[in-house]
Amino acid sequence: MAASSVVAVVICALGGLAIGPLSIPWTGILASVVSHVGMGHSHLTSLQNLVVWQLRAPRVVLALLAGAMLSVAGGTYQGVFRNPLADPYLLGVAAGAGLGATIAIVNLGNGFTTPTWTPALAFGGALLAVVLTWIIGGRGMRSNSSTLILAGVAIAALFTAFQTYLQQSNTSATITRVYLWLLGSLASASWHQVLIVLPYVVVCCAVCVASGRALDVLSVGDVESRSLGLPVSRVRLIVVLASSLGTAAVVSVVGLIGFVGIIIPHIVRLLVGTSYRRILPISLFFGAAFLVVADGVARTVVSPSELPIGVVTALVGAPVFVLVLNLRRSRVIWPQ
Repeated sequence: MAASSVVAVVICALGGLAIGPLSIPWTGILASVVSHVGMGHSHLTSLQNLVVWQLRAPRVVLALLAGAMLSVAGGTYQGVFRNPLADPYLLGVAAGAGLGATIAIVNLGNGFTTPTWTPALAFGGALLAVVLTWIIGGRGMRSNSSTLILAGVAIAALFTAFQTYLQQSNTSATITRVYLWLLGSLASASWHQVLIVLPYVVVCCAVCVASGRALDVLSVGDVESRSLGLPVSRVRLIVVLASSLGTAAVVSVVGLIGFVGIIIPHIVRLLVGTSYRRILPISLFFGAAFLVVADGVARTVVSPSELPIGVVTALVGAPVFVLVLNLRRSRVIWPQ
């Protein structure tokens, strides 16, 4: 399964490099990729080389990073909170990032542009929401899953209210610009954005994947886990912070992309079983491949225009979400 997931990522990445209004042969793309690792020579023209490596490649790499992070974070949240419907935005990350982006667009972009400060303010808003959730919901190390979830709901409602007020206090152009950001997009992907997100995704994904064994133990309950010697509060703190930090970094650059963190871990769970030692690393690859495919659909289905990638993931994720509910009711993938 691990090998097949790696192959799927490679195929989807190459497909992402090939898809676009400018037709570029697969052989040329493969030769160019190989030449960039010091083997062989590229046969692409200067225009084709520019399109592949300056327009399509950063978009594909950013989709790989975002898909991997959101999927791993979703699987981690489902494990640490023992909730099959948990997603990476559970603790207010989405609401905090949305508020930060709205402040940037309203106050810095005058409602007509998305200023360069938007990622920084979105990142800060997401982290602020998580910190407030952690303080209110558990008072640090004494937090538990139920109080954290309730605190996350409250913080998300508060931040969403502020965001709505800012939108409604400005022009319709502001509302449109904010909603476009909220639906997520990779249209403005660049190597600079990739470099910003890369260290967060690598470190946070590594922490989450390494926590698989602890999450397997935690699945039996807090009391039982403590009796087995697991430092439950410390594990929860580390895992939640890693998942939230990585999600905040991704969201600050690409906007809100829904359903990835819910559907991918459940699909993987159906394939490999309920152990998080297998679910998390395979979800990383499946999520990366899925978001590259979703982005390919988003930029071609209404060409020459482009759909927000969040629309595509929602169209796929909503039916799967309903399926998850039905399977959970029948106890096929998650015991009640």
